[in-house]
Amino acid sequence: MRRKHRDLLAWQHAIQLVKEVYQLTAQFPDSERFGLAAQMWRAAVSVPSNIAEGAARLSKKEFLHFLGIARGSLSEIDTQLVVATELGYTNDISALEQNIGDVFGLLNGLINSLERSENL
Repeated sequence: MRRKHRDLLAWQHAIQLVKEVYQLTAQFPDSERFGLAAQMWRAAVSVPSNIAEGAARLSKKEFLHFLGIARGSLSEIDTQLVVATELGYTNDISALEQNIGDVFGLLNGLINSLERSENL
């Protein structure tokens, strides 16, 4: 059975983002394991998970809903990166910020494409 979400660039880049978030948070203090790091893990995993769930739904309207949730999770990660930087847990987030921007752009393109298509 073909899994439509695996063909989506947004999903593929979001999987890479998850790996990058896990690599970054491995450097956090142990005291953050159940705090900021755990929040970042959940938000990161939420992005490709919601893309996949939306792609499996039966309507474009539902797909758009889940893409919106994925986009919200990206904004959570962005905010959590700022917090991590302000707390001194990391100082080089440029690559991760770039990947967040890339996924955000891919999601926006997918959303715009679905909104323009017929039978929404």
